[in-house]
Amino acid sequence: MTAGAGERGWRIVKDDLSGAAIRALLEQHFAGMLANSPAGSCHFLDFDGLNAPDVTFWSIHEGDRLAGCGALKMLDPAHGEIKSMRTADAFLRRGVAARLLDHIIAEARHRGVGRLSLETGSGAAFEPAIALYSRYGFADCPPFACYKFDPFSRFMTREI
Repeated sequence: MTAGAGERGWRIVKDDLSGAAIRALLEQHFAGMLANSPAGSCHFLDFDGLNAPDVTFWSIHEGDRLAGCGALKMLDPAHGEIKSMRTADAFLRRGVAARLLDHIIAEARHRGVGRLSLETGSGAAFEPAIALYSRYGFADCPPFACYKFDPFSRFMTREI
C-alpha cells in the first residue's frame, strides 16, 4: 500500500487487496450485491478484476481502522468507471463514501479523464448510493461499455 491524501484522521491509500480487513470488506460487498440483485445482474469485480492493470483500488481509513473502499477502472483514456464503492458498517453515514468519491474524481481529473460512469443496483438497498451519486452530479444514462439493459441495474454518468 502507498499513502495518499488525507484530512484530519482520514487517509486514503492505494491498496493491493492483500490485507485481511480489506478482503473481508470486499467479501461483504460481494455478498451484499448478490443478496440484492440476481447473480446475472451483479457486475462487481472480483479480487482478480480489482487487481487488473486498468483498475486502481483504494481503501480509506480512520486511524488504523478500515472505513471503506472504491476503485477507478479505465474504460479508455477519456472515460473511467467507478467500481466497488463500499463503506464498512461501523462508518455508515459518516461521509466515508463522499471522501472516497472526491478522491476518485480528483484522480480521474489528474489522469485527464473527461467522463466518469458507474453501474449500480436499482432496488431500495441502492438508494443511498444513488442519492450520493446524484448529489455529485451523476445523471441516469444508457448502458455503457459492455453493459446491456437490465432492470436490476442503474447506469449513471457525468463529465468532470
